[in-house]
Amino acid sequence: MNTHTRRLHYFFSGQHFSDGVRTTLAILLPALLLTQLGHFDIGLTVSTGAVCVSVTDTPGPPTHRRNGMLAALALVLLTTLLTGVASASVWLLGLEVGVLAFLFTMFLVWGARAGAVGTAGLLNVVLLLAKPPALADLLPHTLLLLAGGLWYAGLALLVYQVRPYRPAQQALGECIHELARFLELKARFYNPKTPLDDDYRQLVAQQVVVNEKQEATRDFLFRTRQIVNETTSTGRRLVLTFIETVDLFERITAGYYDYAALRTNFAGTGVLPEIAALIRRIATELDHLGVAVQANSFYHGPDLAPEWNRLQVRISALEADPATEANTRVLKKILVNLRDIIRRLDNIRRYFDEALAGELPAPSRAAEHARFVAQQNIEPQAFSQNFTLKSGVFRHSVRMMLACLVAFAVGEVLWRGAHSYWILMTVTIMLKPGFSLTRQRNTERILGTLAGGALGAAVLWLVPWPQVQFGVLVVFMIVAYSFQRTQYLVTVVFLTAYLLILFSFLGLNYIGVVEERIVDTLMGCAIAFSAGYFLFPSWESEQLSDYMAAALRANLAYLRQLANRLAGRPLPPNEYRLLRKDVYVSGANLAAAFQRMLAEPKWKQHRPTETHEFVVLNHILSSNIAALTGTLREAAPAVPPFTPESRRALTSALAALHKSLARIAPDTAPPPVELGPAEPTVPVAAEDKSLPEQLTFLQKVSVDIGKATEAIRGVGA
Repeated sequence: MNTHTRRLHYFFSGQHFSDGVRTTLAILLPALLLTQLGHFDIGLTVSTGAVCVSVTDTPGPPTHRRNGMLAALALVLLTTLLTGVASASVWLLGLEVGVLAFLFTMFLVWGARAGAVGTAGLLNVVLLLAKPPALADLLPHTLLLLAGGLWYAGLALLVYQVRPYRPAQQALGECIHELARFLELKARFYNPKTPLDDDYRQLVAQQVVVNEKQEATRDFLFRTRQIVNETTSTGRRLVLTFIETVDLFERITAGYYDYAALRTNFAGTGVLPEIAALIRRIATELDHLGVAVQANSFYHGPDLAPEWNRLQVRISALEADPATEANTRVLKKILVNLRDIIRRLDNIRRYFDEALAGELPAPSRAAEHARFVAQQNIEPQAFSQNFTLKSGVFRHSVRMMLACLVAFAVGEVLWRGAHSYWILMTVTIMLKPGFSLTRQRNTERILGTLAGGALGAAVLWLVPWPQVQFGVLVVFMIVAYSFQRTQYLVTVVFLTAYLLILFSFLGLNYIGVVEERIVDTLMGCAIAFSAGYFLFPSWESEQLSDYMAAALRANLAYLRQLANRLAGRPLPPNEYRLLRKDVYVSGANLAAAFQRMLAEPKWKQHRPTETHEFVVLNHILSSNIAALTGTLREAAPAVPPFTPESRRALTSALAALHKSLARIAPDTAPPPVELGPAEPTVPVAAEDKSLPEQLTFLQKVSVDIGKATEAIRGVGA
């Protein structure tokens, strides 16, 4: 199975495609059935209710999805009644739009799903503005919208009840897929022709994606009681596989070496391409496993041991060569690391072997699952506590309110078209908390609308048969809803195209619809862009210090656990994994914030070169701590001698990181911690001559982080 075939398998067996098909059916079926019975208006209203509730149906635990959809139904009921009453006066409608835009955007204080609930309520208001129901028809219209929402929620929950493990398998498969991509990028470091800066940039960007997938999978698995408390092999293998992938990610991340020196010392030996080839081979097999997990099938891949053995023979030959003997120790470390990665790959493969289903170990870590997922409770006081300009959510809510009021006024006064509510809808969708995302969405919306208009017009012009047009409409709907969470540009293209085909079925002139759609989109995007730029703008450069401080705090705690291990004080496994999770999450958040900053205007980018250096050094530091920790865990309970030289290097590294943290966040920096004496009863392992070198390297990286911090804080500090 080649790369393109695997991607197709991932798409058609993935969560996004199945969600796209379900959303399309939920929206299309009521309109089709009721139209056949001669009640098109009723069918359209029912489908509108399904559209609004579908906004909240984002991937996650079933209880969260259910609660989100029920909350959306409540808002659909409330907003329909309010809009029906307010429709008697344009001033009341404007007041409603402004107040609800502010209140519903404030729902973000309770998390992304609550924010989606608010978006569903606001979307219902905007759609009702197209043709507000008369007071006499208000109650029946409300009931029809609720029926559509209940139909969508019932269908979504029924699909889950029929196949309860399917979403978890899909999320886990996507997680493995992105991890395979991360491993594949590691192979680039062994190619002397690729710039190391570009390699690090791609690797850190992919680390953000891997972290997002791991967090989503962790959230689903450990918040779903049916999986966590499962006694069958299906639930156990899902949890065990996820735990194995997290450990595998640590092992891949821990495989950091001085790549510049590697390229210099072994460029002419031919061993680096062989290492890269084996890494790519492992990544391919891992990707095949991801496809199998996502498709709920078993993959019996080839044995990678012979390829590893050939590489071992190749490295042994270099060790025997006097010209390269002195530098082969690092190649042995690479070899050991690859052997461990292959072993973990085999573990994942065995978990899905039905012949070994009865031999699966119990995933004991799941008993403490609550500690590994972020808690997001709905606390009423959080709403009032964020009523301050210091709150980013409050500023965004004010920004949304003012932008929606301007869009409403433009649609009612300056540009009174047949679908002028599209201006307001564009604003509610385009305006995001951060300017960089608002800018990106605006660009994608404009390009997608233009391309979608051309695509829809081409279909209507080239395909005169209504039955074929309807088939194309269904395909376009599925594509649009399948990519709505991953590729917004694709969604806009096919959403615009299928809307044009739909309007042509309603007897409207599609050329006029295209023109109005483009004009309304341009006006809405202009309002959203201006609001994001001028009204309490949120610049990533102003928030990077918080992300840098969080990354430093996490690495400080990570380094302290290493010091404790060297001193003979073991750390409980779950405590270590929590520290590791904090390091990966904080590092990914920092890298994502840096990427968003690069999308902002040049004059708002604060020291991008130095910040990139900080991000890369932070990644190198955590990778080396993970590598050393892994070595100590394998040698436990014995520990290598903690010599004065090693102690000085570790103390210096801790001091440098603490100084950097104090420079960035002086009010939150913890007091320096002195290294205590080693435990006298701990068995001592044979001396590892590489340990002082590794600790000295940690010290050097920590000092370099301090220099980068000084450079970043040097201007305007």
